Amino acid sequence: MPWRLPHAARDLFPAPLVERAAMPAGVRLVFRSDATSIAGQRVAVTDSAPLDLVCDGEVVATAEQGGAESFRFDGLPPGEKRIELWLPQFGSFRLRALELNDGAILRVEGQAEAGPRWVTYGSSITQCRTAASPTQTWPAIVARERGLHLTCLGYGGQCHLDVGVARLMRDLPADFLSICVGINVYGGATLNQRTFRSAVTGFVQIVREGHPEIPFVVLSPIWSPPREREPNAVGFTLQGMREEVEAAVAALRAHGDGALHYVDGRGVFGPELEHLLPDGLHPNAEGYRLLGQNVLRAVVEPYFPRTERAVDARRTL
Repeated sequence: MPWRLPHAARDLFPAPLVERAAMPAGVRLVFRSDATSIAGQRVAVTDSAPLDLVCDGEVVATAEQGGAESFRFDGLPPGEKRIELWLPQFGSFRLRALELNDGAILRVEGQAEAGPRWVTYGSSITQCRTAASPTQTWPAIVARERGLHLTCLGYGGQCHLDVGVARLMRDLPADFLSICVGINVYGGATLNQRTFRSAVTGFVQIVREGHPEIPFVVLSPIWSPPREREPNAVGFTLQGMREEVEAAVAALRAHGDGALHYVDGRGVFGPELEHLLPDGLHPNAEGYRLLGQNVLRAVVEPYFPRTERAVDARRTL
C-alpha cells in the first residue's frame, strides 16, 4: 500500500491528513516488460477511482474499480515496452499480487530514466477526485506532457500549510516545485489575516532549506464564485487570500529568492470556466483537463522550460 507521507511518522500528522495521504493520487507502478496480459489482486474497497494502464506513454486501457478485488488488462502491444499502472487518485489501494502472462520479462527502470522530478502540493483540487481517471488529473496531464516524474501531495480538504508537509517537501528529491494554497484555509477558517501570510512564508522557507535554488511556483486559489467576496468565519475572502499569497511571494523575492514565482489561480482557472464548477468549487472532468493545459501554459512553460533541468544537491540516484 503506497503512502504519500512518511509511513513510520504518520502519527505526527493530523488524522484527516493521514486518511488522504493513504489515497495514491499520482502514484504509479512503472516497469519494462514484454507482457501482453497483466492481472492484479487487491483488497476490495467500496469507493475508488479507476486504474489506468499506460504503455510507452499511451493510455491503452482503464479499469473501473468500485468494490472489485481484481483487475485485468489483456491485449497489450507486443514487444518490450515501458508500462505504467496509474493507481486511483481517490480511494485506498492495497495490492495483493500482480501477475504477468507466462514467459514475460520484467525489468525495473533506473531512477535516472524517470525524468525531472516535480513535487506539487495542494487541496482536493490537486488530488482531483472527479477527474475521469488517474491520468486525467491535472498534475498527471502536466507530468505526462512534459515527461516529469510526478510526486502529488494533493490532500482533499487538508491543505493547511502543515509544517510536517513542508518538511516532507524539503526532504524529497526535486527539480521543480509548486504549491496551490488557500482554499482549504478559507473553508476551515484555520488561519486568518494575521497568520496566513506568515504561514505561507514559513512553509516556503522550510522547503527552501532543502531546495534553495530550483524553480518554485506558488499559486493562489482558482476561481470559486461563492467564496470570492463572501467572508468566511474569520472574515477572510478568497480575493483577500490571493493578495496575501502574492505579498508573501513578493517579500521572499525581495529577500533574494529570485527562483520563487507567484501565479494567480484565476489565470489557470478563472470566471470564464465557471460552468465547469458543478459545486462552485471543484472542476468536473473537463475542467481538470483544461486546468492541466492551463498549468502547462501559465506555470510550467514560463518557470520550468523544456531546456531546463535544475540539479538538486540533495538528489540521489
